[in-house]
Amino acid sequence: MMSGPAVRVVLAEDSTLLREGLVRLLDEAGFEVAGAYGDAEQLLADVGRARPDVAMLDVRLPPDFTDEGIRAALRLRRDHPGVAILILSQYLESLYAEELFASGQGGRAICSRSG
Repeated sequence: MMSGPAVRVVLAEDSTLLREGLVRLLDEAGFEVAGAYGDAEQLLADVGRARPDVAMLDVRLPPDFTDEGIRAALRLRRDHPGVAILILSQYLESLYAEELFASGQGGRAICSRSG
């Protein structure tokens, strides 16, 4: 368990099972889940109210399941620069990380390939 104020997290994941599992894990670890959404547009619409410290986004989200999570992360970086961003994906595509970090605002990318 963490001490001090809980880190506020929002997350966007289209898989209900994975989304609810992440919420439970985060809650049990002492994080405050300020919002859990099935798509990036819902997260972006609510991020001002939720005031998260961290946003977790899947790369591929509805409606097209291409790069909606990355595009949302870029908007977050522009509109809410104080929010840390964690990208979740089972796909290894370095272009996504390069695009997100191209602004020079810092950050760290750790990529791993599953399956």
